[in-house]
Amino acid sequence: MRTSLIVGNWKMFTTPAEAADLATDISRRLDGFLGIAVALAVPYTSLAVVGPILRGTGIDLGAQDLHWEDRGPYTGAISHGMLEALGCRYVLVGHSERREHFGETDHQVSLKVLAALRGGLLPILCVGEKEGDRNAGRTRAVLRRQVSRALEGIPAGSGRHLTVAYEPVWAVGTGRAASPGDASDAHQAIRRQLERLFGHEISRSVRVLYGGSVTPDNVQGFSGESEVDGVLVGGASLRGPDFVRIVRGGWERRPIVG
Repeated sequence: MRTSLIVGNWKMFTTPAEAADLATDISRRLDGFLGIAVALAVPYTSLAVVGPILRGTGIDLGAQDLHWEDRGPYTGAISHGMLEALGCRYVLVGHSERREHFGETDHQVSLKVLAALRGGLLPILCVGEKEGDRNAGRTRAVLRRQVSRALEGIPAGSGRHLTVAYEPVWAVGTGRAASPGDASDAHQAIRRQLERLFGHEISRSVRVLYGGSVTPDNVQGFSGESEVDGVLVGGASLRGPDFVRIVRGGWERRPIVG
């Protein structure tokens, strides 16, 4: 059984004071709402502020990245242990903006997944094709490659602790979302690769989210697809009413049975 997960990624937005206000607003609007999992991936500078606000609300705290080492001389980096100490449950790994702007490789993503699992965090592995790959019909090949390389060396039993987010690069922050049908097709390709790596039972337990220009207006198209287990939300998660509309966008009607 897979319960839907909605994740807000605040990226490099909000000061600690602004983050506290936004987290408070979202938690109040979702007070008493049950049935699905919700998490907020906030900037590092706001984790210590937002964590106590979310405690006991049913909304989990997440981080946007981590280093692959447990500790060391890595100026500006943050370890899984630091995130755990602040109460993080989830961590994004391999987001397209990390790959594009910081040159993050599939190998580095793999090391980060291992670090998250080693420390007890739940990694949300982000994968997705660029527009040129999509136009050339290479979407499935790109997804197979990214999933297999990122999960290289992951013990089969650890697969059940993963979440995968399909975020086509051409849709992230552009206002051009994938169609629900295209997202569902991509998710099926991801799940088939997970089955090759971990077997049928574990592959069916992994949540696969869609990310890329998700809004309150298009969310019900995604929640209506049985292969879409939730969404990774960027810009709309910075507006409390919009994010709550996405959380309430039909997901509560179904835990997803594999």
